[in-house]
Amino acid sequence: QVQVVESGGGLVQTGGSLRLSCAASGSFFSINSMGWYHQGPGNQRELVAEINRSGNTNYADSVKGRFTISRDNAKNTVYLQMDNLKPEDTAVYYCKAIAVLVALGSRQYWGQGTQVTVSS
Repeated sequence: QVQVVESGGGLVQTGGSLRLSCAASGSFFSINSMGWYHQGPGNQRELVAEINRSGNTNYADSVKGRFTISRDNAKNTVYLQMDNLKPEDTAVYYCKAIAVLVALGSRQYWGQGTQVTVSS
């Protein structure tokens, strides 16, 4: 079993900041990559940011310059520092981890999501 748990969501005013955390735990050999996705009402889930074991990152155009993803490989934890938040950032944010399981290879796991609400 691999568990992925997010935390750090909440309510913030426009221009404020939040820091999301996501920790993966369970039986796996390693975590190859981790990422953050968001999904608002009536919208499909889409990539916000991702990071691999080497520290290479990829961001959605809408968050470049405002959000920063980082990773602690020893803790199997990924963070998303969200600055200069806008109302359009309001969504449920989900953490995804690509875990390498011994014998089974790579598999994708999702957290339950954490709500981010940005008010005007």
